[in-house]
Amino acid sequence: MASPTLPFLEPIENLRAQIRELEHASAGSKPSAALVKTRRVLASTIDSVFSSLTPYQRCQVARHPDRPYTLDYVKALFSEFTELHGDRRFADDPAVIAGFAVFDGDPVAVVGHQKGRDTTAKLYRNFGMPRPEGYRKALRVMELAGRYRRPVISFIDTPGAYPGIDAEERGQAEAIAFNLMEMARLPVPIIVVVTGEGGSGGALGLGVGDRILMLEHAVYSVISPEGCAAILWKDQARAEDAARALRLTAKDLKELGVTDEILPEPGGGAHMDPQAMAKTVEAAVRRNLKQLRRVRPDTLVVRRYKKYREMGMVTVR
Repeated sequence: MASPTLPFLEPIENLRAQIRELEHASAGSKPSAALVKTRRVLASTIDSVFSSLTPYQRCQVARHPDRPYTLDYVKALFSEFTELHGDRRFADDPAVIAGFAVFDGDPVAVVGHQKGRDTTAKLYRNFGMPRPEGYRKALRVMELAGRYRRPVISFIDTPGAYPGIDAEERGQAEAIAFNLMEMARLPVPIIVVVTGEGGSGGALGLGVGDRILMLEHAVYSVISPEGCAAILWKDQARAEDAARALRLTAKDLKELGVTDEILPEPGGGAHMDPQAMAKTVEAAVRRNLKQLRRVRPDTLVVRRYKKYREMGMVTVR
């Protein structure tokens, strides 16, 4: 299924298509001069386009339908993954992945949002927008992780929590709020990786952690640029203005102290080389987990509480 191309990425996608044709034509033989030249042009074009991305364009890259999703990272980073289903109250929520796995030989808990690739999968995963049972399922796994002293690795990629009437009837706000409280006091290391969109409370419901890592072109915000523009100016066409005002890029959030580390993406974005991106994420998780394992559980909780209490503080002089 072909993915729609963003206008500012069209030159890159056109060159990639040419390279695929040239590679097919020279399969089994030495790369042709045309292929070598086109690869150089692609690298130059990527540098040119991505050196001047606006905040809203980064938001669009974060939403790119070919970006790796949680299950892609689970497959690349972990072994022996066992997914758990259901919240033991109402139902299972396919928009949230939760279970246990092995990372570097040690057991860990894994939670994360999951989007779909094609129409059927998108509907099944509800476009990565969890209902209350998704948050409660994730919390069930995280509470087990706390009981058995297993670190939690959380992958964030959602437009936001599902705003439908059925979700509200089953306590969407309460489910998110309860997760915030319980994650804040979980006595094990929690590493959060924002891989794509970090949308409002829908992201934060799985996003309270000791270390917050963001992919270079990921975004994290209290509201989408389109939603912000619709509220402030009654015009979604001003999403570009809203994106600048929201300070939602990884660079902005690092400066504001919301995120701890920015993970560089392959040229053109994570979707250009998912394997390379997975290796970068793996190294970052390993490095941070090694540091956090040395900290006493009670100290972890105190530091985590202090970390979030200090966000957004303003000093008046």
